[in-house]
Amino acid sequence: MKPYRSMLFVPGHKGSWADKGVASGADALILDLEDSVPAAGKEQARVTVAETIDRLHGARPDLWVRANPEVSGLLGADLEAVVRPGLTGLFLAKVFDAQEIVRLDAVLTHIEQRDGLEPGAVRLIVSYETASSMAHCEEIAGASPRVASLLGATGPNADVGRELGFEFTPAGLETLYLRSRLVLAARANGLHHPVTGVWQDIKDLDGCRRFCLDNRALGYRGLVAIHPSHVAVANEVFSPTPEQVDHARRMIAAFRAAEAAGSAAVDFEGQHIDIAHVKTAEGVIALADAMAVHA
Repeated sequence: MKPYRSMLFVPGHKGSWADKGVASGADALILDLEDSVPAAGKEQARVTVAETIDRLHGARPDLWVRANPEVSGLLGADLEAVVRPGLTGLFLAKVFDAQEIVRLDAVLTHIEQRDGLEPGAVRLIVSYETASSMAHCEEIAGASPRVASLLGATGPNADVGRELGFEFTPAGLETLYLRSRLVLAARANGLHHPVTGVWQDIKDLDGCRRFCLDNRALGYRGLVAIHPSHVAVANEVFSPTPEQVDHARRMIAAFRAAEAAGSAAVDFEGQHIDIAHVKTAEGVIALADAMAVHA
């Protein structure tokens, strides 16, 4: 998956709001067919989302859709409406087990073959919102090569908090184990860009920044946002700074010079470094280069 610093939810039935999402600078939009759409508006929302994908196809940002969960009975109709050229992937809500991912993979493969889409084109981001999914997060993460990223175990008074019984705090100690386990499940399955979210206090941008910083330190690489005001915060926090990139380049240059002289380690600005540190520095530069496509 591309390294998204920010993914912004947009209610699927409000097509003009997608344009506001584009203007926010988000790296990706998640056109929502689930909780932000009233039950009576689901059918029209599918039409609106399909039109939005067609209209914004080929433009920045990438377009994802949060479909209704399998258990709702609405997923099939969602897929028929939105799997089309221009759709990057599906954001999956309320998954319970790996078999759901396997079944969805098969259905998507059928639609791609039927409609002449590239095989495997539709990627998946799994949102862990049930106790069952958290208990089996590793199996779910590895259930299909379509799975591109993971998210879960944060946010006050929503599905995951109710399911697991914790009380959300900004410090996040109540979810530290869960968030850490998701990062491990992602990395163990070759998914190097887990995303966090959501920060629900729309006006508390300092809190949003702290939330992003804390999750970045834990291993998350982007924010799923519910409001455009959070996008700039996420883009800043999850982007390597020019100073970090310059430091990485200097480190690599110092190591390569030492290597050419026959050493496998060097004192770089007071720090002992070797090839392991160089690989990390190369990752910083690669991330910065990838982020540049969003600039």
